[in-house]
Amino acid sequence: MNHSHGRLVSLGCLILLLTGCVSVGREFPTPTQEMITNGVTTKGELLQRFGSPTQVGIENGDHTWTWVYVRAGSLGQPLSKELHVRFDDRGIVKSHSYTSNLPEEVQQKTR
Repeated sequence: MNHSHGRLVSLGCLILLLTGCVSVGREFPTPTQEMITNGVTTKGELLQRFGSPTQVGIENGDHTWTWVYVRAGSLGQPLSKELHVRFDDRGIVKSHSYTSNLPEEVQQKTR
């Protein structure tokens, strides 16, 4: 999955929020450095920690899993978090990224 596809998903979530849904996706734990280690963490471990991914795909030939959670914020502003993971051919994490604009997480990271 490429970043433009992720933006399209985020846009779709925004549209759903604006049409009256309270949240999209399932809440999942905020990943820490201890929870995901490139070259070590397996698909099975991620399933145990975060549950089933919201999306699966392929990015540059690698399998990917993405967890997305979006909820309505104040004044209808969407608040979201997204965990994106790429796997090698053995099902081991090759790379991962996490983004969030949830106020409780942004405040913690900027202190």
